[in-house]
Amino acid sequence: MTSTGIRLHAPAPGWAIAADVVVVGSGVAGLTAALRCEAAGLSTVVVTKARLDDGSTRWAQGGIAAALGEGDTPEQHLDDTLVAGAGLCDEAAVRLLVTEGPDAVRRLIETGAHFDESDGGGLALTREGGHHRRRIAHAGGDATGAEISRALVEAVRARGLRTIENALVLDLLTDAGGRTAGVTLHVMGEGQHDGVGAVHAPAVVLATGGMGQVFAATTNPSVSTGDGVALALRAGAEVSDLEFVQFHPTVLFLGTDAEGQQPLVSEAVRGEGAHLVDADGTRFMLGQHELAELAPRDIVAKAIMRRMQEQDAEHMFLDARHFGAEMWAHRFPTILAACRANGIDPVTEPIPIAPAAHYASGGVRTDDHGRTTVPGLYASGECACTGVHGANRLASNSLLEGLVYAERIAADIAAERAADGLRARVPEPVPHPGRPAHPLLAPESRFAIQRIMSEGAGVLRSAESLAGAAEQLQRLDTDARDALDVHGKTAEPGVDTWEATNLLCVARVLVAAARLREETRGCHWREDFAGRDDANWRRHIVVRLDRDRSLAVRPTDTADFPPTR
Repeated sequence: MTSTGIRLHAPAPGWAIAADVVVVGSGVAGLTAALRCEAAGLSTVVVTKARLDDGSTRWAQGGIAAALGEGDTPEQHLDDTLVAGAGLCDEAAVRLLVTEGPDAVRRLIETGAHFDESDGGGLALTREGGHHRRRIAHAGGDATGAEISRALVEAVRARGLRTIENALVLDLLTDAGGRTAGVTLHVMGEGQHDGVGAVHAPAVVLATGGMGQVFAATTNPSVSTGDGVALALRAGAEVSDLEFVQFHPTVLFLGTDAEGQQPLVSEAVRGEGAHLVDADGTRFMLGQHELAELAPRDIVAKAIMRRMQEQDAEHMFLDARHFGAEMWAHRFPTILAACRANGIDPVTEPIPIAPAAHYASGGVRTDDHGRTTVPGLYASGECACTGVHGANRLASNSLLEGLVYAERIAADIAAERAADGLRARVPEPVPHPGRPAHPLLAPESRFAIQRIMSEGAGVLRSAESLAGAAEQLQRLDTDARDALDVHGKTAEPGVDTWEATNLLCVARVLVAAARLREETRGCHWREDFAGRDDANWRRHIVVRLDRDRSLAVRPTDTADFPPTR
């Protein structure tokens, strides 16, 4: 794949360091990849946008799914994953996940992660939506992600890995042949380096998390602005299935005007027996799916939205009063605290909930070793599209995917080094362009993008709503281009303008793919195409960025991904 030559408007790097591998992101995918690369003898640098423990992983409440329980098997885990993925999972990718998953979890435990145990001393496993078995390992009741993050961060610090915190990655560096040569980044006034610099490395692992901040209401932290996907697009990589954004069914409803990160009410609450009810106390999931409240998330989210429409209501309720105070305090202390902080006591009253943007099932297209279509560039975790999730992620498969595929990435980088001397190659990046190739958006554009996306490309989509969103996004892009091309001006480079520009990039791709997919499948719900259309749309939508900054959008010929190399 040829680089587009497009880079964000930014100062030329004022400093540079070198490494064998640079990992961008500090969640389960990024830190696992970094630890495995370091263990293989590779000089590894971790770049993270905030602090090491501030990524999306720490917010994961439910747990990590793996066939670790008595009577459970990888084959059963595979079956549940394929059903949730609505015909678009890559079965070979899922088989790798569920087969290698149990041992990967055991290695995570060896790294120092402590999961809750049953009275008998084994792992305490629970169920979540779409799972027919208890296979979700959790920690601290509902603080699994925080525990995993703690263990991995401690391991990284104990092993002395070089880290650059408070650093926003800007663009991929490539050599004259189009191969990865490192990244440019901006360090936000902390630590050894400051301002725009570069890490030169022949292998780059993107583990930048999600893009939930493209919507007004999301469970994602403020740093989830799609930076890795936008970087990959500018570098010439392909992305796939970005239309499949999972809206978590049960997010604490804080009012119609609430924006930004919203408190999540974990799937595990329903796994332990909570009921979805309307204002009259009627359980509306009964009869809609064999698993009722434990149906896959797209089915539950749609059912909630339908009931809200029918009753002209702003939200529904999750009723777990029957848990009692002791169970709430022991099993779900984080959720209990979040509810009470917002004036709701789930011990005595139902919790108001509504769907909010939660997880991107699509991302930078990779193969089974995390390799993208750009040589030397890898992607893992939520910013990647491995084919595991298909049209809808099965609950608690995300932490496992980040874990398993990060290990595979590290193994591939180590094998490549052994085969052709990765350490001996000193990448020579193409010089920084003298003229900015990509204009920046003003900081306030972020809020405009979020409003446009929530109104036009949220849970409910139609040709009309998506066309309106595309037109408004195009106007933002055109205005920024005109300001640069006609007047030679662009917004001042900085974190807020770079993030807004990245959000516009991923928003345009998401809307373009959603307009093309004229069916309802998984977490993509078209009101004007209510049914699933396997004959025409059991295939993926692949998007890349052309040199003129236009989008090249195409469906694959079949449900199989084409090779990345």
